[in-house]
Amino acid sequence: MAGSVFSVGRDCQLVVMGAYGRIDLTHVTAFESRQVTASVRVDRIDGSQLAAELPKGWDGHFDLERGSSAVDDFIARVEAAYFGGKAVPTGTLYQYVTEADGSVSTYQFDGVVFKLVQAGTWRGDQSVRQRLEFFAGSRKRI
Repeated sequence: MAGSVFSVGRDCQLVVMGAYGRIDLTHVTAFESRQVTASVRVDRIDGSQLAAELPKGWDGHFDLERGSSAVDDFIARVEAAYFGGKAVPTGTLYQYVTEADGSVSTYQFDGVVFKLVQAGTWRGDQSVRQRLEFFAGSRKRI
């Protein structure tokens, strides 16, 4: 159950399903998603304005403290598929949000591709931080 009258980070759970199964992201410290749109503006001859924001997918990222090789192995398999002449596999991302009233909202991101933009800096006595970015063709509530 949610701990307040507004959403906080702990109210969110994520599940990533890649082409080769579930990717267990250990120690997720942040998740961000944004809708991508194409702006259309019309300047009518009478001076009035019309506008639309056309949906063009979703993008975002995960910040992680590396707890296993799961993300590195996942990206290595995607690269191997590409260099093996196969199509770049897509995945599905599920976001579960526990709402303030105790209900759960579930969002499904489809056609997801991933990019490991930070594989980590390895230093003595410090955790290894990683960042995994994504793009999804669409998001829907399920």
